[in-house]
Amino acid sequence: MNRQPSALIVIDMQRDFLAPEGYAAKAGMEVAALRRPIPFVRMLLDQARNSGMLVVHTREGHRPDMSDCPPAKLARSREAGAEIGSKGPLGRLLVRGEYGHDIIDELQALTGEPVVDKPGYGAFHQTDLAQILETRGIRRLYLCGVTTEVCVHSTLREAVDRGFECVLVADACGSAHPVLHEAALQMVAVEGGIFGRVAATQSVINTWEVSS
Repeated sequence: MNRQPSALIVIDMQRDFLAPEGYAAKAGMEVAALRRPIPFVRMLLDQARNSGMLVVHTREGHRPDMSDCPPAKLARSREAGAEIGSKGPLGRLLVRGEYGHDIIDELQALTGEPVVDKPGYGAFHQTDLAQILETRGIRRLYLCGVTTEVCVHSTLREAVDRGFECVLVADACGSAHPVLHEAALQMVAVEGGIFGRVAATQSVINTWEVSS
């Protein structure tokens, strides 16, 4: 598979999801499971950067006045015991500008790498991601991050509808629910790969090395 023109999309590797004091922990999710893909994401980042591939990071979160948080989403978070916008050890949960909203130290964006702040689950909704990719002629996306069945899969589906060729990097994606993680991976391959294909980190890196 020819590597260019491609981009690595690193989805929501934020403290609110991956730190023990963050939103996910407060909502009762297993943070240890969410953190498992960190070394694989790190490997992808290192190789993508070395090869000159575009890297885009996303962060889920809302404006401080909560004007972009739908009432239904807010209500769901309240029922889960982690109301968006409420005060937590890392600042207000899932609010832009707060410490918990930012990317974990191990995976911080480098200068020049776009960081897309999104109010929804999918990275194209109410963001400039499509324009970022279009201006660079990107047609293939490698997706990783958390969570597999929500923000990663939502972004994957949006991308497919926009005509992108997608590769979901399985071991570089994380979920607090192993059954849902596996189901999300299996969904990609139905109908001859309706949402693209699934690959392991090392396989993706090998492809990039051959294509460089």
